[in-house]
Formats: sequence, C-alpha cells, structure tokens
Amino acid sequence: MPRGTREKSESGIYHVMLRGIDKMDIFSSNSEYEKFLYYIREAMDKSDFVVYGYCLMTNHVHLLIKTETEEIGDIVRRIAVGYAQYHNLKNGRTGHLFQNRFRSETVDSDAYFLTALRYIHQNPIKAGVVGNMEDYRWSSYTEYINVGKKKDMIIDPSFALSYFSDVNSFMNYMEMKNEDQCLEYAEKIRYTDEELMEIISSFTDISKLKSLDVKSRNEMLKTIKANTKASNRQISRITGIGRGVLEKLK
Repeated sequence: MPRGTREKSESGIYHVMLRGIDKMDIFSSNSEYEKFLYYIREAMDKSDFVVYGYCLMTNHVHLLIKTETEEIGDIVRRIAVGYAQYHNLKNGRTGHLFQNRFRSETVDSDAYFLTALRYIHQNPIKAGVVGNMEDYRWSSYTEYINVGKKKDMIIDPSFALSYFSDVNSFMNYMEMKNEDQCLEYAEKIRYTDEELMEIISSFTDISKLKSLDVKSRNEMLKTIKANTKASNRQISRITGIGRGVLEKLK
C-alpha cells in the first residue's frame, strides 16, 4: 500500500521524531550522542535549515526544524543516514537503525511552536531520566539557558526567545507543568475527504456546526478530533472551522 503524502508546513517548521527500529536503543555512550550532534551540524553545512530544538533520548530523537529550500525528508535522511552508518560500523551491526519512515507534524502557529519546544525539552523529565531539564546534557535546553556562553551552538535561539522578556521567563515557561500531547501521541489517521465527512456527519450536522455557540462548537470539535484523530488541516477543510481554532483545543 503506498505511503500517504507527508503534510507540508506552511511555516516551514516541523516537529520530527526518529525512533530506533523495533524501539531498539540508538545511543549507548556519550560518544554516540556527540556523533549524532556532529551529523546535525554537518547537515546544516550542506543544507539550508534552522534547528530550534532537539532532544536525544536513548531510543529516539526529537527535532524542531525550519526548512528553507530543501524538503524536510531530505534533511532528516542526511542526518539519519550519516549517523546510522557510523553506528553500525562502530557496533559491528548491519541493517536499518531507524524505523523506515520518520514521523513529523507541522508547526503552523506560534502557540504550538512553544508547546512543541516545551514538550521536546521536558522529554527527559517525563521519562524520569532527570529531575531538572538543565541536568540533561543531550537537549537544546542547555543551549537556550546559556546563550552567549556556550560555543558551537546547534540551535538558533533568537526566534523562541523573542516571545519572552528574558531567559528567566523562557525557563519559567519551559518548566511549567502540563499535559502537552505532541507528536509521540498524535496517531493521525488518513481519510479521504469523503470518508471523513461521513464520519463527522455521524457526530453532528456539519452545516450547523458554525452556528453553534462557541462552547458547544468547541466541545463538538474536541469530540471529532478525539474520535477521528485526523489532522487539523483536514478537519478544518471539511468543517470550515479555522485551523487556529482547532489547534487551540486541548
């Protein structure tokens, strides 16, 4: 069965997750974490993209990337192939290291950009690896809180920090307790527009959705999102409700 087309980000920003095949570990030593960061830097020298965030966990990686002229798939493959070749040679193994198709989601609003970045930085906390984000060496959080002090930075911190009055405000936001559910949990299912329209019609009269009061409309939209797990883009197209409204719903 052919793969569906990857959703294209209007902002050029993507939250990407690479996972080890069969959930196997992809990092077993500091040198391997360092080598993955090396391949990110090497890809940046060859491709036109910006990194806003990253977190390297034992068996998966999160990246927050803004593409410029190159497709996100080409960028991710350049990073992953280089590291996989190194890893396999170092560990005397052959075959795939990563799941064949990396996962990604578009980041097309300011609010979701900050949510995704916080989710990425809080990965080690929620996994119980460390108690404080600054204690985790392999994420971009330490780069953000050491702006001007840390050399050879991977990230461009200016965009994220522009939302805050200072670094302390940024840290307070990153440390906020939350129930953010980003890429790892967003099991989007692909439907044709006709299929999705039929499913939504079983919940509500689509033609009357816009005329509902805001509270009733939002509750119905939450029901639609929870039961279909379709993308905000497609739900917006079917219902006529703006994506900004859908992206704010929790």
